[in-house]
Amino acid sequence: MRHQKSGRKLGRTSSHRKATLSALSVALILHKKIRTTTAKAKEARMVVEKLITRAKRAVAKEGDAKMKDVHARREAFAFLRDRSAVSALFNEIATKVATRPGGYTRVVKLGQRQGDGAEVAILELVDYNTGQEKAAPKPKAKAGATRKRTPKPKAGTPKKAEEKKGETEAAAAPATAEPAQPESKGPDSQ
Repeated sequence: MRHQKSGRKLGRTSSHRKATLSALSVALILHKKIRTTTAKAKEARMVVEKLITRAKRAVAKEGDAKMKDVHARREAFAFLRDRSAVSALFNEIATKVATRPGGYTRVVKLGQRQGDGAEVAILELVDYNTGQEKAAPKPKAKAGATRKRTPKPKAGTPKKAEEKKGETEAAAAPATAEPAQPESKGPDSQ
């Protein structure tokens, strides 16, 4: 029995699992939203929540002082191994979630993946929910800019008959026009 053995193995060795969770954490911190399997998303969520809490406490401890909590940054770097992710975590994310008491991430299940049927989910930071933004209101069309529709043909007449009718009318039009005047040979011709 697996009593007291928390966490998923994800079908990987310990070092591979640590590297996978680190890569997922870096991607989430930099992009604010990632798409992965549900199991990986739930595991990465636990790791990222702890990292954000550590960063939030370090930023609160620093306050307005010029001294940075270097130890907390080094601990985050030891796991993430990415400078841009660490700076984004401490400078951007920790300040934005300063008032939130936990629950920084959200897992949204998407269903099964086409190729192998694995459960797929989106892991996103709650304060950066870009998919939930309201769309900009569309500008209303001007009154004169609408296009006028051509009237629909009557239900009883087929389209080909109308085309033939149009062709015969066009051909008959020049014949019914003004009769041709006889040619005159000039003013002296009588």
